[in-house]
Amino acid sequence: MHLRLTDEQKMVQETIRKFVENELIPLENEVLRNEREGKPSLSAAKQEELQRKAKESGFWGINTPSEYGGADLGQMMQAIVSMEVAKTFVPFTFGGSADNILYYGNERQKEEYLIPTINGEKKSCFAMTEPDAGSDTRNIKTTAVKDGNEWVINGEKTFITGGNEANFVMVIAITDKERHQQTGREGVTCFIVDRDMGWRSEYIDTMGEWGPAALVFDNVRVPEENILGELHGGYNLGLEWIGFARWIVGARAVGAAERLLQMAIDYSKERKTFGRPIGDRQAIQWQIADSAVEIEAAKWMVLNAAFTLDQGEDNRHLASMAKLYGSNMGNRVVDRVMQIHGGMGYTRELPIERWYREARLWRIYDGTDEIQRMIIARNLLKGNVKVGQFI
Repeated sequence: MHLRLTDEQKMVQETIRKFVENELIPLENEVLRNEREGKPSLSAAKQEELQRKAKESGFWGINTPSEYGGADLGQMMQAIVSMEVAKTFVPFTFGGSADNILYYGNERQKEEYLIPTINGEKKSCFAMTEPDAGSDTRNIKTTAVKDGNEWVINGEKTFITGGNEANFVMVIAITDKERHQQTGREGVTCFIVDRDMGWRSEYIDTMGEWGPAALVFDNVRVPEENILGELHGGYNLGLEWIGFARWIVGARAVGAAERLLQMAIDYSKERKTFGRPIGDRQAIQWQIADSAVEIEAAKWMVLNAAFTLDQGEDNRHLASMAKLYGSNMGNRVVDRVMQIHGGMGYTRELPIERWYREARLWRIYDGTDEIQRMIIARNLLKGNVKVGQFI
C-alpha cells in the first residue's frame, strides 16, 4: 500500500496547479463582473483560448484513451486534476474528452459522434431526468415508438447540463412499456439524437450560475442506427454515466473547500478585533480545524473511489459515499468561511457567496443526499458490501 503520489503524479498536479493560478484565478473578477451583469461567465472565444493553452502544455483528453489522442492518465489523476481545477469557480474543462458512455458506440457512431466530441467539433449532453422522474426512474414518461426503420420520441427532460449548447443528446426513452412498468429499469433505450432532428432546449434559471436546460421532444424521428448500445439496455448506460459523475462531484467539493479554507486562514490572520487577529480566537480556530479535518477525510474517500475504478473494480458504493460526504463537507466549509469573513463574506466583492450558491447544488444533482444514503444502506443491509471491505 502506498499512500503518497508518485513523482509523475506530483508533477502533473503541480503543472495543473500553476495553470489554475496563472491562467484561471486572474479571471475571477472578470467572471464575477460578467455574471452580475447577466452575461456569460466567459466568452466562447476565451474558453477556447484557455483550452488551447492547456493543450500546448500537454493536457488534452486527461482521461481519453491514447488511441484517440488523449493522455489516458487514469481515474486517480482525473480526481487530482478535478480537485485542482475546482480551486477556482472560473468555468473551465480540459478539452479532448467525451462522455464515458459514448465509447459504447459502434464504429459509425464513434466516427460521427465520439471523435468529433473529443476534437471539440461537437458538444454532447446526457438526458435522463424528467419533471416527474429524477432519482425514481420508474416514473420516466419519455417514449420511443418504432415506425419502420425509425423511432419516434416524445417527452420532456429537465435539468440537463449542457443541454442549451449541445449539438446532440444521448437520451433515455421507454421502448418497452410493459417491461419498464414491471421493473422501472428494463425496457428503456439510449438514443443519440442530433439537435437538427427536431428537439429543442429551453434555459432554466437557477439560484446559482449553472444554466441547465429542459429538452422537448415532439415526434422527433431518429434512425434505428442511432441506438447507443443495446435495445432496452439504456438503464445500465445511464447508471454508468451517473456513477462517474458522482465521485467527481466529491473531488470538486474538495478542491473548492481547500481554496475557501485558505481564504479563511489568510483573513483570520489579517482581520483584527479588539486589538488581536481573529485567528487568535478559539471560535475561529475550531472552525478552521474542523474544516481541515473534513476536507482531508473527503479527499481520501474520493481518491479511494478513483483508485478502485483504476483497478477495474466496482466503485459505485464508494462513489456514493464520496459524493454524499464530499458535497456535505463542501457546504459546511463554505458556510464556516462565510461566517469567518462576516459581512464581507456575504458581499459580491468576494467570491464566497458565489461558491455558497454553487455548493448547495452539489447535494442535489447526480443523486441527492437521500438517494446516496439509500444506496449505501441498501448495499450494506443486503450484504452486497461488507463493513470494512474497502481498504
